[in-house]
This record gives sequence, C-alpha cells and structure tokens, in this order.
Amino acid sequence: MAKYVDQTTGEVRHATPKDGGWGNPVIYFIALCLIAICIAPVLYIVIGGFRSNSQITVDPSAWPHPWIFSQYGNILKSPDFWHMAWNSLYIAAITVVAIVVFGVCASYVLARYNFKGRNAMYMLFASGLMFPLAVAITPLYIMMVKTGLPAPWSVILPQIAFGLPQTVIILTPFLAAIPREIEEAATVDGCTRLGFFYRMVVPLSLPGVITVAILNFVGSWNSYMLPLYMFSDQSQYTLPLGVQQFSTAHSQDTAMVLAFTSLSMIPALIFFSAFERRIVGGLTGAVKG
Repeated sequence: MAKYVDQTTGEVRHATPKDGGWGNPVIYFIALCLIAICIAPVLYIVIGGFRSNSQITVDPSAWPHPWIFSQYGNILKSPDFWHMAWNSLYIAAITVVAIVVFGVCASYVLARYNFKGRNAMYMLFASGLMFPLAVAITPLYIMMVKTGLPAPWSVILPQIAFGLPQTVIILTPFLAAIPREIEEAATVDGCTRLGFFYRMVVPLSLPGVITVAILNFVGSWNSYMLPLYMFSDQSQYTLPLGVQQFSTAHSQDTAMVLAFTSLSMIPALIFFSAFERRIVGGLTGAVKG
C-alpha cells in the first residue's frame, strides 16, 4: 500500500481510497471505456481473421467456432506479402535514420548556439507542424516526376522533410537542457565541439532520439497517401497499399481480408507497444526541457 507524509502532523500514513490513493473511480471508468473503444476494432479485425466467411455472415460479433488458421497461413506463405513488408521496412528504416541524423544535428545547433536568425529558423520548423502532407501532395508528385527519382526515394525524401519539424521540436529542449558546465568541463579536458557532440550530447539525448525514431517509424510504416501517388508499379507497393489492393481483389473473402489487414498492422503495433514507455518518457523530458 502506498505511503505519504501528513503535512499537518508529519506522520507517515498509508494511502487509502478515501485519502485519494486510488483516485476517482469515475476517471478510471472513463479511461477504461476509452481504452475499450480504441482496442475493440483492432481485436475485431485480428479475431475476424480466424473465422470463416460463413461465420462472419451468420454472426459478425461471435467468437470463432471453430478457430480457422488457414487464412493467416496462406498469407504468410505468400511472397507478395513479404515483398510488400520488405518495401515498408526498407522505406521506414532509411527515413528514420535520416530524420534522426539530420534532426539531432539541427536541434544541436538551435539549442546550443546563438546566431542571427536562430529564432526564425526554429519558428520555421515549428510552422512545419501545421503544414499537412495532403496540401503538398500534388506539387510533390509533379516535382518527383520531373526529377525522375527512383520510386523508393520519391517517398523517402518527402517523409524526411515532413518528419524533421516534429523531430526538431522534440529534440531541441533535450539538448538545451544539457548543463553548460558539462560542455565547459569537456572543453577543459581537451574535447572539441564535435567530440562533445558525439561523446556527450548524443548519449544524453537518447530518450528523445528513441521517441522521434519510434514516431517516425510508425508514421512511415502506416503511410498511405504518399506511396499511393508516387508508386505506379505493384512491385513497389508497401503494406498499406497492399491492404487496399488485397481488399479489392478479395472483396468476397472477408475473413482473408481481415487476416491480411491484421498481419499488416501487427508489426507497427508491437513496435509501438514495446517502446511505449520510452515515448512517454521522451515527450515528458521534452516538455520539462
């Protein structure tokens, strides 16, 4: 049971529901309802992949009886699925690495150096958060077609550009919060500015770096509109486009579509859930900074 110090008497007491140790039950009830609303569609899709089309038609909300694993097995045996998964992973990995490298460098300059136009540059990155990709999709398409970039890079480069503002806004407070005394001590010990950046700044900013890496990875994995415009060949499709194509080709096979959709979103869900605490910790550090 949790303990706390009574501010009046100075005694150590055990927290009880009456003392507010458990909080307001109404808040917990509302939170559980919101969690159920968010999780229920995902569970329905995942469980639906274990049912047959006849089961879904008879009772869409029932549990599988019996459980059918052939839908998932057939999709996992499909080379098209793994090719689309590789395309998604390839694009997401390059995007995340580039965003992290450029974002850390830009944030370091904005956080640690005073120069003319510094605030204007920071505001430029901040304004990028208010510029949605949908507004720029047509000019981007025209630009990429005229430049003749290979298919993956026509998606990777815009994703890097649109991911940098969020990255800079999150990382700049992290780097600005590093005490100046540490940098001064490193300089006295003969450490150069570049050496201080690699040896001290990068390790200390890891919580923020991991946060922006996860957010950008999930965003790239789930990207749909940009690949839809840029990719014309089905061999270039990522998993979000594969879901749309698969749903159209197997519109009568609802169970198979649900299974394909589940397998497409599970990697991002697992990745996000595994690092959820790091995301919260990284964003909390950014706010404190």
